[in-house]
Amino acid sequence: MTTSRRTFLRLTGAGAVAAGLAACGTSGPQSTGGSTGGGSTGTGATYWFLTGQPQQGIRAAQVKRFNDANSGTQLKTNEFQNDAFKQKIKTAIGAGQGPTLIWGWGGGGLKSYVDANQVEDLTSWFGQNAELKNQIFPAAFGAATVGGKIYAMPVETTTPIVLFYNKKVFEQVGAEPPKSWGDILDLVPKFNDAKIAPFSLGGQSRWTNMMWLEFLYDRIGGSEVFQNIFDGKANAWSDPSSLKALEEMQKLIKANGFIKGFSSITADSNADQALLYTGKAAMMLHGAWTYGGMKADGGDFVTGGHLGYMNFPPVDGGKGDPTSTVGNPGQYLSISSKASDADKEVAKKFLANNTLDSASVDAWIASGSVPVVKGTESKLAAVPDKNDAAWLKFVYDTSSTAKTFGQSWDQALSPSQAEALLDNIAKLFQLSISPQQFADSMNAVIGK
Repeated sequence: MTTSRRTFLRLTGAGAVAAGLAACGTSGPQSTGGSTGGGSTGTGATYWFLTGQPQQGIRAAQVKRFNDANSGTQLKTNEFQNDAFKQKIKTAIGAGQGPTLIWGWGGGGLKSYVDANQVEDLTSWFGQNAELKNQIFPAAFGAATVGGKIYAMPVETTTPIVLFYNKKVFEQVGAEPPKSWGDILDLVPKFNDAKIAPFSLGGQSRWTNMMWLEFLYDRIGGSEVFQNIFDGKANAWSDPSSLKALEEMQKLIKANGFIKGFSSITADSNADQALLYTGKAAMMLHGAWTYGGMKADGGDFVTGGHLGYMNFPPVDGGKGDPTSTVGNPGQYLSISSKASDADKEVAKKFLANNTLDSASVDAWIASGSVPVVKGTESKLAAVPDKNDAAWLKFVYDTSSTAKTFGQSWDQALSPSQAEALLDNIAKLFQLSISPQQFADSMNAVIGK
């Protein structure tokens, strides 16, 4: 079975080590979900979330623990498949009849709620609950923050983008893993001379290309380059660091850094992963969710210790912090500004006591995921398989120590900007537009 990014986002809301470490997982939400309470105002505190196991079961168990402990203030739930959820939540919130607790992905979606004054500012609440805030990976708050204020609580799991490599292939050509962007460029001719593609890439899927730019923008110009874009600053895509990143990207493409025909390879079929574990490609930049697929389908590639992984290396002379990462820093719970004061208090009590409790942490780890919670190292180390334990430690260390954890751009931006982004990235990788043309096209949709 395959685990596409589309399936991954539906299953986890953009945040687990997909489908568990052992294998394939499900193909997506399997039912329409059942209602155990209405979402309109005046009916008590409510919480809507996604179907799809094991995530659905973990969320439902959190609510049950809360309700069992608070007989006088029950939290009612309503469960939806991904596409239905997106439509219903938008309509309900717009009509002032949304749930008390709003589950989401943060970033662009959260910003739209903030701009419409539909969610509570939780900044002071976190100030009063510093111990709770300090439990959470600091970088996870980036996608929960708009205009310097916190409007959502990071919950559930984290999934960074990772630079994977095939140890056997590196040994074959006598090369060491890259420690800088310069090393990456130097490795390209070595692997090409050995008839091995330097990098696998499912370029037809477009978002796979995006991950490269996310890291190059960060490593060259720092997190503020994309922050200015997110904030809607005019001509932000023309920042000198932006243009430099685009130039470096095309430099790698022109040097034949990617597998031949990458623009016709799909990530949804896991064909890009297969190129790595079969030794046809030396490296791959991809989401942490691909670990489970490579373990399931790659023979002894993972179990034999042949898979290597690392955070994206720094760019010589770049302003970015090499500890920073990009991807999916977590999932997010906001509180409706339209809810009654009593229901808001119920929601805050649930956030404080039942989203990061030990039972939730244990359940997320058992599902093959890394929770957004500090101090789980011993539990992750206790995972029976030594390769899995090492992998989970890497994901934990990368996420917990990141100076910034940039959210995937197509989640951070509005839908119209995201579509323009993916379209122009595809053209950039096909070398049909220049860096300046890319920047001009994207500047035209800032704020839309």
